[in-house]
Amino acid sequence: MRALLLLTILLLPLTACERFGIADPAKEAALRDEDGKAIGGACRQSGRALEDCFTLNPNANKASVFNGWKDMNDYMMQNKIETVKPEFPVPGMLSPKRRLAAGESDPSADQSAPIDEDARREAVIREARKRRALSRSK
Repeated sequence: MRALLLLTILLLPLTACERFGIADPAKEAALRDEDGKAIGGACRQSGRALEDCFTLNPNANKASVFNGWKDMNDYMMQNKIETVKPEFPVPGMLSPKRRLAAGESDPSADQSAPIDEDARREAVIREARKRRALSRSK
């Protein structure tokens, strides 16, 4: 009886393995899968191509991103939901040839946009990346 009580007392702290920093691979895999699905769904809702989504999120699981993109596509088609264009494009994401094919003007030829607006956009994008990195590190 004493040995059982002693064994119970010794094993009780091990039931809270997460407090000791011991990672659960199944939980981490499930979180990565859900993150990938969320990324894919957001990319589809914003009207981004799947390849662009992969380029913007190189560390995400591609299968999960695809599944999220496909699920959101089916949902949007079924409910006739329009895409929501991103307010701030990712600078330098498209090559000059792809920009021209997509109907965008040549950025070197377009001098009508003020420099301050470009600097503001870049600052907002940097802040968003910092916030995302901080939230992932927690």
